[in-house]
Amino acid sequence: MRNKHLAIRALLVLVIIFVLSVLATSWYMVNTALTPNGPQRDMLWTDSLMAARYPTEHNWQRELYKEHRLLDTLITDQEGNRLHAFYIPADSATNKTAIVVHGYTANAMRMMHIAYLYGHQLGYNVLLPELEYHGASEGDAVQMGWDDRIDVLQWMEVANNLWGGHTDMVVHGISMGAATTMMVSGEKTPDYVKCFVEDCGYTSVWDEFAGELKTKYSLPTFPVLNIASLISQIRYGWSFQQASALKQVAKCNKPMLFIHGDKDTYVPTWMVHTLYKAKRGTKELWIVPGATHAFAYKTAPTQYTNKVKAFVDTYNQ
Repeated sequence: MRNKHLAIRALLVLVIIFVLSVLATSWYMVNTALTPNGPQRDMLWTDSLMAARYPTEHNWQRELYKEHRLLDTLITDQEGNRLHAFYIPADSATNKTAIVVHGYTANAMRMMHIAYLYGHQLGYNVLLPELEYHGASEGDAVQMGWDDRIDVLQWMEVANNLWGGHTDMVVHGISMGAATTMMVSGEKTPDYVKCFVEDCGYTSVWDEFAGELKTKYSLPTFPVLNIASLISQIRYGWSFQQASALKQVAKCNKPMLFIHGDKDTYVPTWMVHTLYKAKRGTKELWIVPGATHAFAYKTAPTQYTNKVKAFVDTYNQ
């Protein structure tokens, strides 16, 4: 009888240790993923990176500074966070406007190569918002595009008002910015928003984190991801399943260009095929040979520019 009681106690101890380990792992995951220590607010590091990676586009950025054409503005979101954006008026007056959305642990300046595409190459006005917890924007955590979609709706209005109130607008995002773009595309957007471009966005936060758990840590999704998602729901008001670009893009009724590198392993290339299939109506897909994650423009800048130009010119008149 004594041995039986000892066995039960040992089993209970093991169960408690297991439960505590799972809770600790899930808590650690949420903190690491949504409140990372990284370069998202480091503008000096960003400047050095962009100068090395995109020298032509960076020289254009320097000219903007000299000409006092790289300006900034602020909004306040629904939670009371002050959010920051840069904006760049076109060389000549135009109603064509692009909102360019950065990725995870990045900031607006990490998107200056896409701003160059629209502002210098295509003659657009450009607005580059900084999402919560990035750049000069406030916020207690990365929102992975979900709450950000509401902020981008507000930035649309700001951009439209900045340039006369009668713009033709495209929203273009990369990585988490692409997921944000797809998430906002499923909302009711103003008539002046004509089309969307998403570059290497994920299907959902759940899918992206599940892939990271498997490839980086060799962990199953259950129960770690389930508990982490619940923690996110309690702390930030949204779950990993809820934050779905796939569900949102299925509701999008405006044209969308999908771009993805065929060597992308961070947001695996299979995701874009799933997203493309879910999107109804007008859509185009371009798989970029040899491009890794978020490097489609770097891999094929001329083709990238031409593809985007042909797409947006069709809808931004």
